[in-house]
Amino acid sequence: MKLLLHTCCAPCSVYCIDSLRDEGIEPTVYWYNPNIHPYMEYKARRDCLKEYAQMINVKAIFEEEYGLKTFCKNVTHDLEKRCENYCYKVRLEQTAKYAKENGYDTISTTLLVSPYQKHEILKRQGEEIAQKYGIEFLYRDFRVGFREGQAKAREIGLYMQKYCGCVFSEEDRYAKQIHKDKLT
Repeated sequence: MKLLLHTCCAPCSVYCIDSLRDEGIEPTVYWYNPNIHPYMEYKARRDCLKEYAQMINVKAIFEEEYGLKTFCKNVTHDLEKRCENYCYKVRLEQTAKYAKENGYDTISTTLLVSPYQKHEILKRQGEEIAQKYGIEFLYRDFRVGFREGQAKAREIGLYMQKYCGCVFSEEDRYAKQIHKDKLT
């Protein structure tokens, strides 16, 4: 198996890579995240992943596309479903396309480690997109190792982001505080 692992950030990759290596699978990390904003957040996550990939000696490919305008054009019509209608699809599609063009036969994603992501939608979309490109989608429910991976990431000093990635998820992070401030 030649696995291209879409990777959203270093902390989320920790358990995924460790778990795959325990299975005898050596992934190639693939950075493609045009949904992460603002730019300094995008840069912090990308640079941390570059450092971590070197630290653990995993092959890494970085596809640069900071896409704020494109992202906004594609999500503002339905913000509540932005993850499933744009963020997941655009990243999985590009991962599958790159995989097919570069000799990988399987894709997966570190998004599967997060208990905050829409897991069944990710699985379904991953399978559909992989099939479209004539490759496989490796499904693993990495959520069982989420806390372990986060603890290890903190222990080794990785940059720990505070929200999923897009500006709207950052707003969601503060929703309770925003509501409380309105009441006072």
